[in-house]
Amino acid sequence: MRFLVLLLLFLLFSCYETPRNCKDYKTGEFFSEVVINDQLFKSSFKRSKNLQVEVYNNKTDSSQLRWINNCEVIFKTINPKNMAEQKDIHLKILTTTDSSYTYEYSYVGEVKKQKGIAYRVK
Repeated sequence: MRFLVLLLLFLLFSCYETPRNCKDYKTGEFFSEVVINDQLFKSSFKRSKNLQVEVYNNKTDSSQLRWINNCEVIFKTINPKNMAEQKDIHLKILTTTDSSYTYEYSYVGEVKKQKGIAYRVK
């Protein structure tokens, strides 16, 4: 009997899938928060269909966007200033709400990923 109850609970919770409305975040104005080594990093950005302009520490970076699907995008820095900026970044939207999305990102081909949250401004 216990086994049947546990199996039923497992089936109920394993079927739940978090909804993602990624299309809602392909364009717009946002700000982002990422925690790396217990330090909070904030930036703001505007995203159009093929371009993202980001401001971080009073510096502006622009990236071309290539959407893999509605929830995954590749960023390519337009005018890289060093070797790190020449690497493309892969971002995947994990969950969405009505005003924000949680994402993970990494350099293309690298295993280590960071997570962050972006909030819609407009």
